[in-house]
Amino acid sequence: MTYIIAEPCVDLLDRACIEECPVDCIYEGNRMLYIHPDECVDCGACEPVCPVEAIFYEDDVPEQWNSYIAANYEFFDDLGSPGGAAKIGKIDKDHPVVSALPPQQHDH
Repeated sequence: MTYIIAEPCVDLLDRACIEECPVDCIYEGNRMLYIHPDECVDCGACEPVCPVEAIFYEDDVPEQWNSYIAANYEFFDDLGSPGGAAKIGKIDKDHPVVSALPPQQHDH
């Protein structure tokens, strides 16, 4: 089990969660952030700091965002386990679920 980032993050990329993560397992794609399922230690530090409530424990992802469970796993299929987001930096891709979305409007 892991934490999952869902649609509210798309085109927002607040990054408060990255600052809170003690194991540096939240990676940045082009349009959203992704939690590495094998590097996440389930501490939950990221969830309360997300300003748009985009982070859920895997079992608690709302039904309309279930596709984001696979997206968070599959984003890392070709990356493996880099062992820390800070040294990798921004990754120039997104999962197809995210890439297919129209630009998201956020009220700031």
